[in-house]
Amino acid sequence: MEGQLIFQSFGASGTVTGSKHLVVTPNGNRILLDCGLFQGHNKDKDDLNRHFGFDPKTIDMVVLSHAHIDHSGLLPRLVREGFTGKIYATPATISLCRIMLADSAHIQTDDLKYVNKRRLLRNEEPIEPLYDEADVEACLELFIPLPYHTPFDIADDTVLEYTDAGHLLGSAAAHLSISTPDGIKRITFTGDIGRYNTAILKNPEPFPQCDYLICESTYGNRLHDSLPEAEKHILEIVEKVCVHKKGKLIIPAFSVGRTQTLIYALDKLQKVGALPNIPVYVDSPLSYKATEVMLRHTECYNQDILDYMKKDENPFHFKNLTYIKDAEESKALNKKEEPCIIVSASGMAEAGRVKHHIKNNIEDPNNAIMLIGYCTPDSLGGRLRDGNKEVKIFGELFKVKARIYNFESYSSHADYEGIFTYLECQDKTKIKEIFLVHGEEQTVLSFKEKFMERGFGKVSIPRRKELFVLN
Repeated sequence: MEGQLIFQSFGASGTVTGSKHLVVTPNGNRILLDCGLFQGHNKDKDDLNRHFGFDPKTIDMVVLSHAHIDHSGLLPRLVREGFTGKIYATPATISLCRIMLADSAHIQTDDLKYVNKRRLLRNEEPIEPLYDEADVEACLELFIPLPYHTPFDIADDTVLEYTDAGHLLGSAAAHLSISTPDGIKRITFTGDIGRYNTAILKNPEPFPQCDYLICESTYGNRLHDSLPEAEKHILEIVEKVCVHKKGKLIIPAFSVGRTQTLIYALDKLQKVGALPNIPVYVDSPLSYKATEVMLRHTECYNQDILDYMKKDENPFHFKNLTYIKDAEESKALNKKEEPCIIVSASGMAEAGRVKHHIKNNIEDPNNAIMLIGYCTPDSLGGRLRDGNKEVKIFGELFKVKARIYNFESYSSHADYEGIFTYLECQDKTKIKEIFLVHGEEQTVLSFKEKFMERGFGKVSIPRRKELFVLN
């Protein structure tokens, strides 16, 4: 394969987590697109996170699309196993990675305490975390900031340019222009594509014509409700659970992006007097830090929220809202009997404090759990969404008596119509091949059909480690 342009997927192929794609240039430069953590209850998850499928020491550089852990979360592990190259990301992505990767290391250590207690009772060896805070610090030393619209030579045959993907603060589509014996070949990796006309971020940007497209597929078979409808729906649920039933409403939400969008919506409802007079708790130290980061990167905001901030300097804080940082304060929330809203990470209810809140409130029919974004089928959030009558949390079975509400209107991923709107900037006849990644198997198959119906040419669904030569 020497002297050829090669593409391989090592993660987010047939699933939506663990984003990890390798491009090898004709000169032999090995470029890793994302280095994400596999999440959920996949039986192979731990093995996939501990074994990349390639030697980290052979990777020359990483091009990171955004800071979500399923895209960035194995970077410290990569460094721990010998990677010493540069990691390219936008400035806002680097700011988020500083807090998110440290939080990931902390959560692993914390959650393994529960797991290892049970393993020791079964006379099993304890599990070591994937990485620790020292690995995170070593990883952060390798980051190189690259702003949007700034072509940069990352190798002797490759130029990288980022455009705004509108999915998360600092999220980017990565465009590689690679010199080959047959001329310049252009590969676009979409990362995760954001939605149009959202509350906080700018719209996804048009991008230069590509020859090869690596495209996410998370919502490749679904359409979203509008955000105004979502805010109305949230208000109805708050009144039903917290006002009429006097219960607690637990909302699993990703600490970065989803939490701020939700709090901004509640801020607006509170400003017009529509939000009931009940306590709202954001129980996540990471959410607090992420909110501070977001307030430092208003260059990523759309005009609507910038105009709103002329009247309300901080759109992520309002009367009755409390950010919980201390662990003891978090535990105390489960002893409170007053109706309240608890927003806590993670969004798929797979790790962090929200698992404790669900554990302590799931068997009370007056309470409710509201899922507001995508959850993998094998995650705790996915099992609640799918109607399981019992769920296992920290190794114990709990009956699901709390009401489960599910709507994905606050998802930060474009649906399939949004993705096709994003691709309108491309001449489809010039795209030689499209690779659909970051989607569940049936979703990706359905999405492929939609591409074919719209007249796109060759569309492939990579299997993990499958090798493609890009002619």
